[in-house]
Amino acid sequence: MKTPLGFSFSGVHAGLKPQRKDLALVFSEQPCSAAGCFTQNKAKAAPVRVAEKRVPARDVRALLVNSGNANALTGAEGVEDVHALHAALGQALGLSEQAVLSASTGVIGVRLPTQKVLAAIPSLVKGLRPEPESAAEAIMTTDTRIKLASRSVLLGEREVTISALCKGSGMIAPQLATVIALIVTDCEISPELLQQALRAAMDTSFNSLTVDNDMSTNDTVLALANGCAKNPPVTAGSAELQKFSAALQSLCEEMAREVASDGEGATKLLEVTVTSAPSAAIAQDLARSIAGSSLVKAAIFGADPNWGRVLATVGARAGSQGYPLDPAKAKVTLQGLDVYDDKPVLEDRNALKRRMRQSEIRVVVDLRQGDAKATAWGCDLSYDYVKINADYTSLIVQTASGTVAKDDRLSHYSPAFKVNLLVEALNYIQRFKGKRCVIKYGGAAMTKESLKRSFCNDVLLLRSVGLVPIVVHGGGPEITRALERLGGNVEFVDGIRVTPASDLKVVETVLTGSVNSELVTLLNQSGAHAVGVSGKDGALLRARKLVREDGKDLGQVGEITQVNAAFLEMLLGQGYVPVISPVGLGDGGETFHLSGDAVAAAVAAAVNASKLIFLTNVPGILDGDVVLSELKTGALREKLSAGIITGGMQVKAQAILKALEGGVGQAHVLDGRTPHSSIAELFTDNGVGTLVTAE
Repeated sequence: MKTPLGFSFSGVHAGLKPQRKDLALVFSEQPCSAAGCFTQNKAKAAPVRVAEKRVPARDVRALLVNSGNANALTGAEGVEDVHALHAALGQALGLSEQAVLSASTGVIGVRLPTQKVLAAIPSLVKGLRPEPESAAEAIMTTDTRIKLASRSVLLGEREVTISALCKGSGMIAPQLATVIALIVTDCEISPELLQQALRAAMDTSFNSLTVDNDMSTNDTVLALANGCAKNPPVTAGSAELQKFSAALQSLCEEMAREVASDGEGATKLLEVTVTSAPSAAIAQDLARSIAGSSLVKAAIFGADPNWGRVLATVGARAGSQGYPLDPAKAKVTLQGLDVYDDKPVLEDRNALKRRMRQSEIRVVVDLRQGDAKATAWGCDLSYDYVKINADYTSLIVQTASGTVAKDDRLSHYSPAFKVNLLVEALNYIQRFKGKRCVIKYGGAAMTKESLKRSFCNDVLLLRSVGLVPIVVHGGGPEITRALERLGGNVEFVDGIRVTPASDLKVVETVLTGSVNSELVTLLNQSGAHAVGVSGKDGALLRARKLVREDGKDLGQVGEITQVNAAFLEMLLGQGYVPVISPVGLGDGGETFHLSGDAVAAAVAAAVNASKLIFLTNVPGILDGDVVLSELKTGALREKLSAGIITGGMQVKAQAILKALEGGVGQAHVLDGRTPHSSIAELFTDNGVGTLVTAE
């Protein structure tokens, strides 16, 4: 992400949360114009009460944000703590207290342990860097990912950059601000015009956002502009102000979408657009009402095409507010399909249900009673939202030092919940005990540290409940990086990497010497009792050169001719989790680079596996942008023949067909970017991703 000139960022762990970073700093080399928008909640947190009296302002240079503690409803002491932190940070940076603004997020009603924050300020200042990721991480609470974005715009032939880091997941309601967002720009603009542009941007972004219709005590959007871009000062009513405001609005809208898609427990982003309304205010109110409807949100979660709830919400809001419109005259479109047009018009309910399994759901309501339009964002209402919030205060405990910690033990939940959970889990454990499962480990799950740990934990859990896992890994991104660094060849044909003999040593070193070794180490650190093997070890994978019908030479790419099942049985019999590198041995002793997908399929058939799982970078097998939740082998062949499945997924689909023909019970294509997706697939009836079974 591009960041504006003159700004630096830092994020550290101050001890407000048990482990993760919880203190962030944004610093400008030059004095800034400052603006802000804040919660409308009357129970404002202490930092909000201080900041809203200060902006718009000049000569602000630092923003301090903590997570883990809201410093809300903490009395006069809370305000005193804010001033103490401003003074301490100002001193550390050589600034006055007035040059510092702050925000807090976290648990309400617990006094901020200022001594911990004060002790962390030196390391926070020392850690200032041009990259904003550490600060974005430090402001997270129940967020599952950092939220960053930027825009660039030419003002007076000078490039101006606007960047934002944002947090928000729960207590998100369609009122002004509704998040913590820090916006920085190198634009030369007065505090008053910056405030004007920021307030205008709220209406179509954060003010059109809802997750749970609950407004926080801490909602804060702060903006700093330091003028380092050296653009001519933006003036009131100018074209430059319009361009700057449009870029700021676009940036805030992107952040609002990010917050909605990361709502607590969310599995889908919901976008609602109301068109042809009597006024912009009515359009916005109706869009927000639909996005915030619990019934609509629940239907979205269940992929239920219950469009009637949309029009019922329109009718209820129009009736209670006295809006001059008739919902029966509207047209409703859901996921690009017309479902109502003066009357029900949906012809294929199953087609719509398939589209509603996508990760983004779009609803359009054309009221046909005006010219105004508005869009709102929200998310679905899942079981996890209730879990996160139902026992929140009993799960968050205050430690002796004044910090907060999460105590998520099962004992805190209701007896009925615990009984149901345990009975369901034990039923699955009995069903899978002793069964074999081959997992093709690839995609983002191999490159992101948190996903690596999640995967290793999954393997340990599967093994602990009696399932017998075998792991086959890929290594495409690592191979590409190594080859590019060494000047080697990077070419793919139909999803298969071309591997000339000159690159084979690099490929083998990366797969067996690097990827395999690291994965085995991580698995054993988690207690999984893993052993790494190359396909050449014990002649595990016999192969020959792959010859294509079109005559294209792929180099030392091979196809499997035989799997030494006895060797695998020996390892399994000794309680090991085999971790297989996709390298094969030719009859003449030559080495072949094999498709990890093909290896996983061949191994699964050789050991009579019940399940074959592919971890990928997509939600499943797609038909256009629709995830196919279930497929029979016949339908899969048809989609391959029709060219619907191409590239890397084509290789996986062909491997799946061979595995099922070889007696494997089921094959699953899962999104490896989602933590614990393997567990979710194996221990739910309907599963996630795409399930492929034999005819």
